[in-house]
Amino acid sequence: MLFTPQNILLAGSVLFLISIFASRAAYRFGVPVLLLFLIIGMLFGSDGLGIQYNNASSAQFIGILALTMILFSGGIDTSYKEIKPIIFPGIILASVGVLLTTIIVGGAIYLITNEVDRFVTLSLPESMLLAAVMSSTDSASVFSILRSKGLKLKENLRPLLELESGSNDPMAYMLTLMFISVVQAGEMDIAGFGLKLLIQLSVGGLSGYVLGKLIVYAARMFKLPTPSQYNIMLLAFAFFVYSATEFISGNGFLAVYIAGLVIGNSKFRYKENASGFFESVAWLFQVVMFLSLGLLVNPKELLSIYMIGLLVTFVMVVVARPASVFLCLLPFRKISNRAKHYVSWVGLKGAVPIIFATYPLTAGLENAGHMFNIVFFITLISLIIQGTTINFAAEKLKLSNPSE
Repeated sequence: MLFTPQNILLAGSVLFLISIFASRAAYRFGVPVLLLFLIIGMLFGSDGLGIQYNNASSAQFIGILALTMILFSGGIDTSYKEIKPIIFPGIILASVGVLLTTIIVGGAIYLITNEVDRFVTLSLPESMLLAAVMSSTDSASVFSILRSKGLKLKENLRPLLELESGSNDPMAYMLTLMFISVVQAGEMDIAGFGLKLLIQLSVGGLSGYVLGKLIVYAARMFKLPTPSQYNIMLLAFAFFVYSATEFISGNGFLAVYIAGLVIGNSKFRYKENASGFFESVAWLFQVVMFLSLGLLVNPKELLSIYMIGLLVTFVMVVVARPASVFLCLLPFRKISNRAKHYVSWVGLKGAVPIIFATYPLTAGLENAGHMFNIVFFITLISLIIQGTTINFAAEKLKLSNPSE
């Protein structure tokens, strides 16, 4: 199919309508809607109905736009009172947990690709890069699945999981960029990485807080005639927060999430209307993002890496995620072992790892194509196995409150 304006609108509208109507059936059977969007994208792609979409750069751009809206909306809907008791364990999971996961999974990938399945042989830096790409818990998946299923979890688990997934992207992002440079240059500058990480987190956090306060001030000062204009103003500010923070060497994703937190916990005109608006916008961008990522992959190529994908998934779900969670939460004795097991299980993968997997592609690394396919395969397995059993796991661990 040629990419003319008419064909793009036709294919886009058909994909949207199919996704919306099919999401009702997916919800009834407990299938994550985001998984459905990925599969629909794959069915309409080059190995399906023939839509040729292989532009990793545009998919990366769509992903950045979508994550900005998802994190901003998630921040707006999160209460300070909810995250205050769990802010320290959440931050440790989002930083140290990501680093531990990268180290464990990276070592396992190196052994698997060199000793078990030699379809593709990855060096240690390449193995660490692949692990870094998959190290974070996906904010889009966590926000979407927890909120759509209406789970009432004990022990402040929902705000803990949402805080972790909303704030762990900076560490995974920095690790991804660092290992790309290591693969390209053949050497690692640990001191330089530590300095860049500190700058990214501190500048991102401060920028998000300050700009969030300025946005609230603007919303109070400028009396616009309609609620719609307030929504558009906040939408423009959200993209400004991300881009301005990135421009001054901070982490835009962290800044957007913190700005959303500041705005969501402040009072101004039409705030309730803004919350509903951004929930809809975030859902729209999620559909666009997952459909485009589904179109980007060639399903036939997944058959060649399924063994590596299954082995790495096993290591991530059964070994790396539980080990990192239990080690990170060891100082917090008020968090029960049942809660730690549940946090370990909800280490969902989704759009973020796939988007980060486009960075090696755009950098032109030798094994970037194999890495992308492995990440996509693991994301599918994670959404199928973990995404469909979130309710079941909460009930079995006796962590869900009965719905009213």
